[in-house]
Amino acid sequence: MDEDLLTMDRDGLIAEVRKLRSAIREHRDSTGHELCWHHPAMWALLPEKTNPSIAVPPWPKFMRGCIRYRQSLEEQAAGAPVHDKEYDEG
Repeated sequence: MDEDLLTMDRDGLIAEVRKLRSAIREHRDSTGHELCWHHPAMWALLPEKTNPSIAVPPWPKFMRGCIRYRQSLEEQAAGAPVHDKEYDEG
């Protein structure tokens, strides 16, 4: 699956690593409501181009998952500042 790496020269590999690190940092630095979104732009960095087939849980189960995710943030990032703003698409 990663055969393309075998054909890259040193400069190409370094450029690829920098591109991937940049995407990882962008994802890592997500905060506030950005934490709730999936990130297809990151997936697009992979060389294989696919149309991800996702399955979306029904609303009640989805919302329970959101609550559990928020609880996990409380446990894993207990000292994080609170982002007390409503979601705004604009």
